[in-house]
Amino acid sequence: MIKRFFLSVNKGTSTSNLTALVLRLGFGILMIPKHGYAKLVGFNELKGQFVDFMGLGSTLSLGLAVFAEFFCSILLVLGLFTRFAALSLLITSLVILSVHDWQIFGKYELGTAFFIGYLAILIQGPGKYSLDYLIFKKGR
Repeated sequence: MIKRFFLSVNKGTSTSNLTALVLRLGFGILMIPKHGYAKLVGFNELKGQFVDFMGLGSTLSLGLAVFAEFFCSILLVLGLFTRFAALSLLITSLVILSVHDWQIFGKYELGTAFFIGYLAILIQGPGKYSLDYLIFKKGR
């Protein structure tokens, strides 16, 4: 059941497929430069001051953030392992919200917007215009 959820691609309508593409491209591209790539290139400078989430240590916490914000965002843009990538980014956005004391409006509302976008992508899936569709389209 879990495998079917994460690797399934609903055929959908042309509108739902276009919507999935727009969501994936939009939320994937928005996360990469300022968040993911910035953390990746500044890893050595950030690792000592990054939040130590749940006692994992600041270096591991930063590594997980880079994995989600950079690498999973690239997967999202490509439409490859889309639901896994969206789930990783959804969890990261929850961590962001928790670090900012669950302030979902005002200064930190961008974290809320990312959470909503990644949740929508997780529910909807990658759509027909994705590598997931090309790879896992059995029986379509």
